[in-house]
Amino acid sequence: MKIKTVISKSAPKYQEIISRKLRRVAAPRFSVKKFNLWAAIKTAAILFFAAMVAAEYIDSRKTIPLNEKIGQMLMVGFRGTAADGDSYIAQVIKDINLGGVILFDYDAPSKSRPRNITGPEQTKKLAADLKSFSPKEPLLVALDAEGGRVHRLKPSMGFADIPSAEKLGKAGVGPAFGSYWELARQISELGFNANFGPVVDVNVDPENPVIGGLERSYSDDAQKIAPFARAFIAAHRSFGVITALKHFPGHGSSNSDSHLGLADVTATYKQEELTPYEQLIKENAVDAVMTAHIIDRNIDPDYPATLSPKFIQNILRQNLGFNGLVISDDMQMGAIVENYGFEDAIIRSINAGCDILIFSNNGTDYDETIPYRARDIISKAVRDNRISKTRILQAYERIMKLKEKL
Repeated sequence: MKIKTVISKSAPKYQEIISRKLRRVAAPRFSVKKFNLWAAIKTAAILFFAAMVAAEYIDSRKTIPLNEKIGQMLMVGFRGTAADGDSYIAQVIKDINLGGVILFDYDAPSKSRPRNITGPEQTKKLAADLKSFSPKEPLLVALDAEGGRVHRLKPSMGFADIPSAEKLGKAGVGPAFGSYWELARQISELGFNANFGPVVDVNVDPENPVIGGLERSYSDDAQKIAPFARAFIAAHRSFGVITALKHFPGHGSSNSDSHLGLADVTATYKQEELTPYEQLIKENAVDAVMTAHIIDRNIDPDYPATLSPKFIQNILRQNLGFNGLVISDDMQMGAIVENYGFEDAIIRSINAGCDILIFSNNGTDYDETIPYRARDIISKAVRDNRISKTRILQAYERIMKLKEKL
């Protein structure tokens, strides 16, 4: 590459720096015999320029308005099996620089189908259209596709039939990987780039209405769970799909459903429920972790894991060494809305360490103002010093780092 070419392609403020450096090394005292050294110096100059451009790109993130960074921290659900540029969800994505959407097959507020998903071709088009509305950053298009009873891609709609975690746990890791390979391939082809799984809850209570009772746990032995989770994660990574371990710190010992109310595991929680997290985090196999709305008063007498720095900061980040993305379970589940105010829960969850907050809009009520209300609450909390700007920047950088994998 010629000296003038290098200079002309440089950012203006770096042109003079590079020009001076290259003029020094271009002096006549360099002979033909030192051609290799000259080539090395030119290469170094080009690398120097590339490093500056990279630094400039990183600095450019700092100029993004705070509200747009906050928008990246939100993932919302919506109604509709199709979306054009004038649709509600398209406007939300554009208005607040929305970080992600989550799709469902069933609309809980109206107790009817369809919600977003009806079949392969329709879902593929919807996902592609949603991504096209994102103005700046890649949009996370997510779903819960575990297999078995918690699976938004129903076989009756033309999707692959994926067994439950419990059945795969009995079948073995080999069959599990085969099933998850098919699942991940299908998810990727449909346009999803995030799947909220695997479930690494230990089946402490087989009658648990939301885990064991739905066959969502691989085993009652904490040591046997990580191999199946690895199979899930490896298959999805092969197709570029992000995954999230759930439900931290463990929902398998609860005897109630956090969708309906606060699940208290104070008397039932086992320390071994952290084992799958510890093993997978050490192996650098974790893209993200999803929190549970469970309360253990031995750890935090007042707040569930999603709202508690004692769980997220002390246990997950300090004790287990996880530095990646933390995602809340749905902030509109009964455990939160029945016990904590909407504003207070949002602020506490962010300060506790959640980087992305999910608002499924698929609980008791449907409210199209949810993403705007959440964005405004967070923005005001920053202005009022109830959430620090540093905390927002920290969450934003984690989100961007994860999205670089897409």
